[in-house]
Amino acid sequence: MNFYFEASQVLNRLDAKEGSIKGILATLPESNRSRTAALVIETLKYKSVLSDVIQASKLLIEEKKKINSLNLALVLVHDTLLANGIQAGDGPIKQAISRHKTRLKSELQRIKIKRGVKSDLELAQTSDDRAAKIPRYVRVNTLMWSTEEAILFYTKHGFQLEGSFASSKGFGIDEHIPDLLAFNPALQFRNDPSYKTGKIILQDKASCFSAFVLSPPCNDPNAVVIDATAAPGNKTSHLSALMGNKGKLYAFERDKRRFSTLKMMLAKAACRNVEAVNADFLTIDPFHPKYSLATHILLDPSCSGSGIVNRLDYLLEDEIEVVEEDRLNKLAAFQLMMIRHAMKFPHVQKIVYSTCSIHATENEHVISHALQSEEAESSHFKLAPRNDVLPAWNRRGQAEEMKGTSDANSLIRCSPGEDGTNGFFVSCFIRERHSVLPQTEPLKKRKAETEEVAPEKRKKKRKKKVRDHLPSTC
Repeated sequence: MNFYFEASQVLNRLDAKEGSIKGILATLPESNRSRTAALVIETLKYKSVLSDVIQASKLLIEEKKKINSLNLALVLVHDTLLANGIQAGDGPIKQAISRHKTRLKSELQRIKIKRGVKSDLELAQTSDDRAAKIPRYVRVNTLMWSTEEAILFYTKHGFQLEGSFASSKGFGIDEHIPDLLAFNPALQFRNDPSYKTGKIILQDKASCFSAFVLSPPCNDPNAVVIDATAAPGNKTSHLSALMGNKGKLYAFERDKRRFSTLKMMLAKAACRNVEAVNADFLTIDPFHPKYSLATHILLDPSCSGSGIVNRLDYLLEDEIEVVEEDRLNKLAAFQLMMIRHAMKFPHVQKIVYSTCSIHATENEHVISHALQSEEAESSHFKLAPRNDVLPAWNRRGQAEEMKGTSDANSLIRCSPGEDGTNGFFVSCFIRERHSVLPQTEPLKKRKAETEEVAPEKRKKKRKKKVRDHLPSTC
């Protein structure tokens, strides 16, 4: 029965809007994840029908002492009516459902007649049509094998290198992102041995843009890179692969549950150059001895998720509210705070900011405010030119949302249903070379606390401090 309690808890978290279906399922223990995920997804497909059946049968009213949660009733009634029965011992909860089994079946049949359908499948909620236009993207984890080896593996297993929509066994090599393969969208890889062993990562194409545009130093043992909001770890593992597992990649995640998921993901993907840190990036001192050496920072903070049209979250559509402007403004304020904080790191040369949002409030508007910020001005940050930001990608930023500036051409946008990806946004800030770094408030406070020195010595020390914090050119 614990299995059903776990599934109902997932539904509770979805009701509380704690994350996407995929994201919440990823936090479950791997040993029981597949089974729980299957029940949750199937229950959501029939949630509307099952809710009507439960209400009409008065199950929760007559069995309120045994079943006090609608979500628990949903998963139990699903298995009673649409699967092979409740997979648990004959306890009081199962007995409560059994007492109403005949009534439950009768109400389900009544709904089928009313809707004019003959099979249970016809009652299921259909998917978002746009999701069917998105290939099943598979990123080859080059830390474990090469793309050539992956292609050979799949062709030996009956797949044909002919394009993702050519046939059910067709797949192709992506034209924009190295080591990314595109398969037919109907394919599932959860039981694929390459997926189970971390040799492939299931990651949407647009999601791969962030790490690729950041382009961290490769095979450099002295490289220092930061992923500011790392969980669940797809982008972190991509960064690690691009770095050739060399140097140091600090992956920050403040939520303990998501941090646990991140560590499991990194271990599975054999990311040996990553140090996962259970902390809020905004609390990190930019002049911390370890983190101040970072030259590249990836920012993919919380957003509205309005660009996601994947194969699962359509199941929540009937509950999705129109995003309120107030919520978008709060998200944008947080996102801007992240960018401004990243600009304070003394050696950072490149900052990539991305979202899975389609709203200009979280995208072009945040970029405009960041460019006008005190940190951008004092640290000499500007947007990287288009030639350095996936120039072959045609869809760029919305110029009308950038106050008519030419900066929109430096930005990347992906449109769900039109670009073969989920909705996404990517920007890249670069520090102009030879700029002298500002002295930040935390550093001033530290200097004020040091012991007094003679004016001549203090003058020399101040010059040395500036030299020590010149931006890295590597």
